[in-house]
Amino acid sequence: MVSRLARWLGSARLDLAEEAVQDALVRALSTWPFTGVPAEPRGWLFQVARNRAVDLLRRDASLRNKLDNIRAQSESVPVSEPARALGDDELAMMFMCCHPALAAPARVAITLKMVGGFSVEEIAAAFLAEPEAIAQRLVRAKRQIREQAISIEIPPEGEIGARLDSVLDVLYLLFNEGYSAHGGPNLTRAELCGEAIRLGEILGGNPATDLPAVHALLALMLLQASRLPARVDESGDLLLLAEQDRRAWDRALIVRGLAHLERAASGDRITAYHVEAAIAATHAVADGEASTDWAAIVRHYEDLLELKPSPVVELNRAIALAKAEGPAAGIEALERIEADAALARYYLLPAALGRLWLEAGDAERAARYYREALTRPTSAPERRFLERQLAHCRRPATA
Repeated sequence: MVSRLARWLGSARLDLAEEAVQDALVRALSTWPFTGVPAEPRGWLFQVARNRAVDLLRRDASLRNKLDNIRAQSESVPVSEPARALGDDELAMMFMCCHPALAAPARVAITLKMVGGFSVEEIAAAFLAEPEAIAQRLVRAKRQIREQAISIEIPPEGEIGARLDSVLDVLYLLFNEGYSAHGGPNLTRAELCGEAIRLGEILGGNPATDLPAVHALLALMLLQASRLPARVDESGDLLLLAEQDRRAWDRALIVRGLAHLERAASGDRITAYHVEAAIAATHAVADGEASTDWAAIVRHYEDLLELKPSPVVELNRAIALAKAEGPAAGIEALERIEADAALARYYLLPAALGRLWLEAGDAERAARYYREALTRPTSAPERRFLERQLAHCRRPATA
């Protein structure tokens, strides 16, 4: 709805489009419990949002002469519009937000806000940044879009490549927030994973963006999403990979993911998404942790470091190295990045060290790292997991 309204109102009025849609949702929450859900809730919401946008525009004298044209355009669209047309609006919005005139971090942040519906806090968690810095980044991005009159449209074929990487980055972060929510009562938010996959399929289904990198990212997301049913127990608590019931993994998603990985192999460019999808595929085809080819996963992470150097990739490589060669090798690798400022708010670094020191037999040192992990931002299930691990460190050795 935001994407459709913004295309009519123009990119200079992104805030107005958001406000109109928010008002429509608030009205639905206040009236539907008493009147019932309309037969076509999407159409009801959109009509209310459109009318609200028109009301807001009436307050701006400079736009009154455009109201009739905007109203005529919006009313000409059937309520039950084909999904492809609706997808084109979102695709156009994604490419507008990822215009090369914007700095790369701003492109990702504004797209997460406008297309993914992320809050400032969720975007900050995805960036491992402070919310105030993200809020300022969003204000600057919207101002730049307005001042440069960047239009909401799917770019010509020759310009798509310049913006596609940013679009894929956005979908990657959107999926990751759903796969491991940085806050709130739940470890996972399946609706965000589903939204990232849906937007990826819009890209893959459009002839202009039916490209190997798109299919590599789709493969990665589908293979990772296959594990969602097994990532938590009946109480919603986190289960480590070794504890998961692999029979609960969604085999249909694995098949789809492997099919997209095969399509991704058609090009001559290897992206980070190709390598991460290969890691996910290695897990997906293994019968269990013991039969997983951890040496291959370590090699994949080394390839990934060549393509996308990152302390988070270093962390994941260290964990895989510990599986392949033992906890001492993993601890040594993690200690090399322990002081990295980019990981200062990332609870997984001390949690991983706690796990490996516990495996190495030093419960006291493990407890110290788990206490450090508990001082960093986590979701409620992650916090409960860390508390259980800390309690395990305090148990007598004979327990």
